[in-house]
Amino acid sequence: MTKAPRSNAKKPEPARRRFNGLLVVLAVVVVLVVGFGAAQVYFGLNGVESAGAARIGGPFTLIDQDGRTVSDKDFRGKWMLVYFGFTFCPDICPTSLARNDDALAMLGDKGVKVVPVLISVDPERDTPERLKDYVKFFSPRLVGLTGSPQQIAEVAREYRVYYAKAGQKDDATYLIDHSALTYLIGPDGRFVQFFRAQASPQEIADRLNELL
Repeated sequence: MTKAPRSNAKKPEPARRRFNGLLVVLAVVVVLVVGFGAAQVYFGLNGVESAGAARIGGPFTLIDQDGRTVSDKDFRGKWMLVYFGFTFCPDICPTSLARNDDALAMLGDKGVKVVPVLISVDPERDTPERLKDYVKFFSPRLVGLTGSPQQIAEVAREYRVYYAKAGQKDDATYLIDHSALTYLIGPDGRFVQFFRAQASPQEIADRLNELL
């Protein structure tokens, strides 16, 4: 019997294609899971610290607008609304600080339990004297904090805050790119949640009213 000649053409490999496709799907799933996990580690799920999430906030020692040395322990027993910004900020900082003050005003007498805080990310220009002139435009209860560049870098790292000079470094009118979140810290010094720049005074007041 004459044998059929062998074909040199490669046979299709459906199993290999299915395997490669599965690898692609698994890779996508891994990326999504890792990304979601990173978001939890960075901020905590839905902005609220959850079990296993990286710590947000922590100890600090800084200088207030009156030139006094203060630490995180000085705020124990009080709620804190902590915002990182700078006095030369043209828009988002004054808007956020005014919004936070409006939220506290909505709480009435309950508002005295909350201390609004501005931590400067521009220690080179934001001296205690400048902070004192700045914070009085918002509220007599707003606490302005500054320090050495190293101290600010340390507290920013504790709160997972990004900031960097924008433009020429030798330009005295430089701006600073920075995170625009407001952090709610409990009376025990632990992070509770953050509020985005888009949050309204009413949203913040409603949340605080639930907690106070």
